Amino acid sequence: MSKKNEENGRKQTDAFGVKIRSPQTFIVGVSGMHCASCANTIEKKLKKQKGILSARVNYATEKAFVEHDDSISEEQICKTIDKVGYKSFPEKSLEKSDSSIDHSDHMKETAKEELQKLKKKLAVGIIISAVVFIGSFPEWFPFAPKILNEQSLLLVLATIVQFWVGYDFYRGAGIALRNKTADMNTLIAIGTSAAYFYSAGIVLLGMEGMLYFDTASLIIALILLGRYFEVIAKGRASDAIKKLMGLQPKTASIVRNGKEMKINIDDVQAGDIVIVKPGEKIPVDGIVTEGESSIDESMITGESMPVAKKKGDTVIGATINKFGSFKFKATKVGKDTTLSQIIKLVEEAQGSRAPIQRLADKVSAYFVPAVILIALISFAAWYPTNGFIFAFTTFVAVLIIACPCALGLATPTAIMVGTGVGARNGILIKGGEALETAHKTDVIVLDKTGTLTKGKPEVTDIVSHEIGEDKLLSIVAAVEKHSEHPLAAAIIETAKQRKLSISKATKFLAHSGKGVSAVVNSQKILVGNRAFMKENKIKLTDNDEAERMEKEGKTVVFAAKNKKLLGMLAIADALKESSPEAVKELKSMGKRVIMLTGDNERTARAIASQANIDEIIANVLPGDKASHVKRLQKEGHKVAMVGDGINDAPALAQADIGIAIGSGTDVALETGGIVLVKNDIMDVARSIKLSKYTIKKIKQNLFWAFAYNIALIPLAAGVYGFALDPIFAAAAMALSSISVVSNALLMKRYKM
Repeated sequence: MSKKNEENGRKQTDAFGVKIRSPQTFIVGVSGMHCASCANTIEKKLKKQKGILSARVNYATEKAFVEHDDSISEEQICKTIDKVGYKSFPEKSLEKSDSSIDHSDHMKETAKEELQKLKKKLAVGIIISAVVFIGSFPEWFPFAPKILNEQSLLLVLATIVQFWVGYDFYRGAGIALRNKTADMNTLIAIGTSAAYFYSAGIVLLGMEGMLYFDTASLIIALILLGRYFEVIAKGRASDAIKKLMGLQPKTASIVRNGKEMKINIDDVQAGDIVIVKPGEKIPVDGIVTEGESSIDESMITGESMPVAKKKGDTVIGATINKFGSFKFKATKVGKDTTLSQIIKLVEEAQGSRAPIQRLADKVSAYFVPAVILIALISFAAWYPTNGFIFAFTTFVAVLIIACPCALGLATPTAIMVGTGVGARNGILIKGGEALETAHKTDVIVLDKTGTLTKGKPEVTDIVSHEIGEDKLLSIVAAVEKHSEHPLAAAIIETAKQRKLSISKATKFLAHSGKGVSAVVNSQKILVGNRAFMKENKIKLTDNDEAERMEKEGKTVVFAAKNKKLLGMLAIADALKESSPEAVKELKSMGKRVIMLTGDNERTARAIASQANIDEIIANVLPGDKASHVKRLQKEGHKVAMVGDGINDAPALAQADIGIAIGSGTDVALETGGIVLVKNDIMDVARSIKLSKYTIKKIKQNLFWAFAYNIALIPLAAGVYGFALDPIFAAAAMALSSISVVSNALLMKRYKM
């Protein structure tokens, strides 16, 4: 426990002098988990410990979030996890966090080593399993060397796969057994062991019978392949945090004792005067004290237009200063900055409990003990009257016919094919959990900028007085050519699209927060907003038309020459062509659609109206986006969040399923459970439909996996008075597996 926490514990007492134990949050990395039930096992053990107030173990991020009082130390929490059978790696206590997240290098190195080890075992498993399969069926492979048919060689090769390649299954099953539960590891270990030991017994005892080394080896190799892909997907989860941290500049220029100096960002203190030059990132949050500029806040607010800042305005750390130099007073530093709060929100949301538990793991907790019990009962019942061989045969037959190989393949095969279908159609689904969750959502929350809209300003209207649209656009483009404002880029791009000639402008001046001026063809041209026109005593005609465009959420730019208005251009972040149809499709599926944006309400309502969206939540800051999602979840809704910006990352992580637009930031893509590569919002509906179809296939697979086993277990147990040859038991088991895999492969015909 930290010294700070001990001091807090001593200071906090109630009215009677009894010490109040203050809650603290401890984050610890956990390695060695292989399925969701592993996380459950650790969670249950932690919750039983005195002093632990709550515990959440996230299988995907391999982290435990433990809230505890000072009656239990962080070291004791780690020991509890280690005793369960997993390895703990302390990361940090939230009370001790500074401006960056201190991820354990040891944890990362261990994860890398485990992945390399898994890759090596997978390669060995696939090669040896292929050799064992060829050697087990000489009639199918007459060209194979005769030595491969030797039973003793098959035993040696199968032993390597069973106990070295498949070691983690035995380890996991052992942990489950020690904690009085059963999981997928238990199923795989028992199923493959039944086939292996039966075959090993035949070879070692010199008996006649069918060998099942190929079955045991191939099952281990295939399941290990699925686990390998899962580990890779999980490893990418932490990239979101690293990319967020990368947004923050490393240094800051400040004024201390009348001198300008450059210092490490961690050394900036509240109250420092910070200097920011054009093109630089703002290091921390603060209030402008001197100068003016335009700030690109899109990475924080999602607003595509730069925001004018003057004395007294607030600036946010990690946003980009576009033009002027200014000074500001630091108000929030370290863990209190907006960016640090976003990092914290993403991390906490990623660590929250997954809403879906794997059906196979739930069933296996009861199925495995039941099968073992039936096998033992059949052995005990037949041994006194029919002898050891008959009794042992029924015992092995029950285990083989109830072998959970099909159960182990039911979910991963459907998920692998389902994600493959999605990938072919530009929908990247990052793991089975996302696929399982998407179809259950009933509320779809859509970000505006870059999701419903193109995320890029463009000229939508040109209103010209006397000189014509092209002439007006050409003159304005000539002035704006010297400006770095995003609105200028939109105007110049439109002029280029119309193939207009752009004259040379001289004496260019930028009037911060108002507009620009220049001399074009010996005439002084003013281009800017209402305030700029008013300042230069330009009378605005067609004011109704300007107000109409502004009500539609567009930015109106006025142009004037010689105190006379030439016309105006409307610029907006236009709606994507597919957005209205996508919203209509989602509504037809019975989904409630909400638009969530950092824009003002007028702009939001204008876009929502065009997209046929009835519900909007406007003026939302990054932290509030996640809280709005959380509020919907508390109301009992399953929420899908669709977004593309860094400001969407906390909400994407908080939602039951995050859907990231492919053209969005890397952070959004890493945080989202589903990524739409084609940047087509229609794919939101398609991904939900694919999820529903895949879950249907998983349930079908689980039914067939159990149907064969349950129907034939009485036969294998000798209920009908004869012992079922394990060969037929294995045939039934193989048929079960084949039906499951075949059903999953049929998904390839699915049309998006």
